Amino acid sequence: MSTVSAVLITITCILVPVSLITVWVHGIVLDTDRYVSTVAPLASNQAIEDAAVHRITEAVGVRVNGSKVTAEVAAWLESQGLPPSAGTAIKALGPQLDSAVNSAVTKVATRFVESDRFETVWTEANRAAHSAVDHALTGQGRGAVEVSEGTVTLNVGTAVETVKKDLVNAGISPAAKIPDVNKQMVLFKSDKLEKIQDAAHLLDVLGNWLPVVTVVLGAIGVLLARRRRRALVTTTLCAALACLILAIGLVIARRYYLDHLPAQVQSPAAAAAVFDTLLRFLRASIRTTLVLGVVVAIGAYLSGAGRLPRAVRGTSERTADSAARWGGAHGVRTGKVGTWVDAQRRWLTIGVLLVLALVFALWNHPTVLTVLLLVLILLAVLAVLALLAATGRNGEPKERAGEP
Repeated sequence: MSTVSAVLITITCILVPVSLITVWVHGIVLDTDRYVSTVAPLASNQAIEDAAVHRITEAVGVRVNGSKVTAEVAAWLESQGLPPSAGTAIKALGPQLDSAVNSAVTKVATRFVESDRFETVWTEANRAAHSAVDHALTGQGRGAVEVSEGTVTLNVGTAVETVKKDLVNAGISPAAKIPDVNKQMVLFKSDKLEKIQDAAHLLDVLGNWLPVVTVVLGAIGVLLARRRRRALVTTTLCAALACLILAIGLVIARRYYLDHLPAQVQSPAAAAAVFDTLLRFLRASIRTTLVLGVVVAIGAYLSGAGRLPRAVRGTSERTADSAARWGGAHGVRTGKVGTWVDAQRRWLTIGVLLVLALVFALWNHPTVLTVLLLVLILLAVLAVLALLAATGRNGEPKERAGEP
């Protein structure tokens, strides 16, 4: 392997995880539909629901002075002849009255958050302000999710107003007099957010060009290598290893973040749910690239001149020949098609590989299942080509032997 080739392959392996992060940042920030599909499940996440109920209950803040109410009732009853001991018992009901009102508020808030109305409010708010993740990563703009000094908050104002109306309809009239209060729910806070924002801005500028540059550098590195097949195996395996390291890094970063949550975060479970949801597509991309790298490495290795690759290919060819002879014995013939496939098999295989590579490149957000599906298609096409080629090899002599 030449020095230039080694350098290019090394750069490629380093850029692979960076490219994945770039695509994730660029896609989440600019793709409204994908952003909405990313955050929509959070509306039914138990941790988010619990945090929303708690914050809405605090924001609504219905307060009935139970002690004052019961004292006034007791005084009136005593003026009507009620014994003082009974009046004292009535006054003791004040805390229970406060508790009953608070329970009613929590019950109404819970019923709202668990209903489809909350999911609708959540989805519509995030679609209308789909730049929420942009706020978290770049610190620019305003919307349902706001970022200030490393703190990411969700505005639950619409939910609060809805719960206030539900409380009034439920007979809790003091809810109508609730003043405007702080309706922000802290999702997470980090003093490292500004540094993350700077890196995210750079990645967003790079956009989707970095993956293309990475692939081109890797291809040039492989073409310049003296042993190209080995260089391809090395490149893909190193890229898969880089993805594995990135995946491990995300696990460590998640644990570190959750272990160092500041006091402003009102629900660690909700913070974990937000973290996991926002990184869902990045993790999927990492798994896809890792599997793709391993698959390409195995394919490149099996096409080599080693003892095991030759044995595998020899077994496949013998199996195809046996199937072709069996088909010939039962009247199955491919004629000139089989002969042509046998002669052009190498180029047909390369063409199939290029088509599948193009399909993968144009696939919208490929996953591990996408890779496995394309591999199955490739194996099926290669099997058909092998059978046609074997039929051409084994069928032609018999046809000639029967000619006058």
